[in-house]
Formats: sequence, C-alpha cells, structure tokens
Amino acid sequence: MSERRGDGEGPGVKAIVTVMLKDGVLDPQGRAIAHALHALEFAQVGDVRVGKVIEIELAEADADRAHAAAEEMARKLLANTVIEGFRVRIEA
Repeated sequence: MSERRGDGEGPGVKAIVTVMLKDGVLDPQGRAIAHALHALEFAQVGDVRVGKVIEIELAEADADRAHAAAEEMARKLLANTVIEGFRVRIEA
C-alpha cells in the first residue's frame, strides 16, 4: 500500500473495531428497531442488536502489531468490556 496514513511515519493500515452488547444484555435500541420493523410489516425480523463500528487509521505496517494496538484501544476506551464485546479487523 503506497498511501500514507496517521502521522506519516510510513505505510499504514486501517483497524476496524466492531463493538456489540454481550449476549444477555438488554438492548432497548435494538428492541425499538425490531418493533418499528414489525410495524412496517417486516414480519420476518427476529431479534435486532445495535452496535458501533469504529475505523482507525494506524501508521503501522505490521498487521499483527496493528491488531494488538487496536485490541488494546478497544479494551481501554472503545468498549465497556463489562457489557460489550468487540472484534478487530485489519485492512491493508
């Protein structure tokens, strides 16, 4: 990848962190969306869960180090690990 990202130290990657409520945690926003979809006659809709996706550009060429850094960011700030889980994906 020739595009420079982040602080310009070199080639970078994009970390995509997806944060979702853990199973068993009430999701009132998801429940409201499911209710609205049923009201719009989308009868096939079951459970709906709402989460967030965070894209972070990292000035890191090594995918393993980028993944480790993004996981640390998620644990320390991006996810409330008491009630939320997360997964990290790295794109070159």
